[in-house]
Amino acid sequence: MIKVLIASFDMEIGGVERSLISMLEHFDDKNNEIDLMLYRHSGDLIPLIPEKANLLKELKAYRTFRMSISQVIRSGHILIGIARLLAKVKASFSHVAENGYKQMQYMWKYALPFLPGIEKEYEIAISYLWPHYFVAEKVSADKKMAWIHTDFSTVETDTRLDVRMWNQFDHIIAVSNECKQAFIERYPMLRAKVIVMENIVSPIFIKKQADDMIENPMVDDKRFKVITVARLSHAKGIDRAVEAMKILKQRGINNIVWYVVGYGGDEKRIRELIAKFQLNDCFILLGKKLNPYPFMKEADLYVQPSRYEGKAVTVREAQILAKPVLITNYSTAKSQLNDGFDGIICEQSIEEIADGIVKLYKDQPLRERLSLNCRESNYDNDDQLNKLYQLM
Repeated sequence: MIKVLIASFDMEIGGVERSLISMLEHFDDKNNEIDLMLYRHSGDLIPLIPEKANLLKELKAYRTFRMSISQVIRSGHILIGIARLLAKVKASFSHVAENGYKQMQYMWKYALPFLPGIEKEYEIAISYLWPHYFVAEKVSADKKMAWIHTDFSTVETDTRLDVRMWNQFDHIIAVSNECKQAFIERYPMLRAKVIVMENIVSPIFIKKQADDMIENPMVDDKRFKVITVARLSHAKGIDRAVEAMKILKQRGINNIVWYVVGYGGDEKRIRELIAKFQLNDCFILLGKKLNPYPFMKEADLYVQPSRYEGKAVTVREAQILAKPVLITNYSTAKSQLNDGFDGIICEQSIEEIADGIVKLYKDQPLRERLSLNCRESNYDNDDQLNKLYQLM
């Protein structure tokens, strides 16, 4: 048996976490002994972790990365708290508006000396979520692999610090060709390490979950229903969705309602925009949902208004449910769908998002054609795991 460690942060609801669950469900446990290391034993997806994966004991020091600095110090991890403070100060000197990625890098760099490692030795260690310092520095393994879910053309990192970390991995796995290319452009010296392996999705599981009988306001809503499933964050562009809805109302289109399943740090700002534009009756935040698929199933159109994406798992899930899909032209968009065949790509402006929705709202034959092509496409891709087994 090959001893395999897979490490990630927690099991809060999100696309990366769902893709991890899918990978674990399909992982070969006849030839592999799978340990799962979560920095926090929290999140609504914890019950979905397959029994084949042995969830290791939580190490309290790693929980601190989701706490405020004051909470870290009050919890007794004073040195980690000081490390966090140093990281925040150093990242503040960055010349970019969003320095969250750099702050995360420095946070790990300064905290590493005060973090425990794992005594058990592995043949394979997989770090599933950036930053990958835990597997790089605190795990002993014959071979190490790290996942890329991020479009690195859109984020600012400390390149020198990153390269030092990436060099400790034998293989780097990108979830799309576009993710791979963006990464290589940022780190050309790492080209030989990078391969592509798509997020694993399970059409059977998604369709079964979509049939769950749950309380769903969309069922009785007779308007044209748009849905987005995403974090309420800058990257996902939900604020732009609100702006696009405002444009639709200004054009006199009153038979459209936009539902959003998700939660996140931008919720307050998004609610303020909804109130400002008087859209409370037609832009509806449904909040966090363990099972988003019944909501997707009731929609007439799925829209992904993201500013950037690695590869949005929810877009593929909507296609599996045979929904017409509209996505913005983020740099990895062409890896998500075949434009005009199983979805439509619009440009990145708010006006273009609104135009794309209007086009699909008015053109029922187009929606039906996109839906039919999705229904007839094979989105089952568990064969992608063969790439991982070959590396192993």
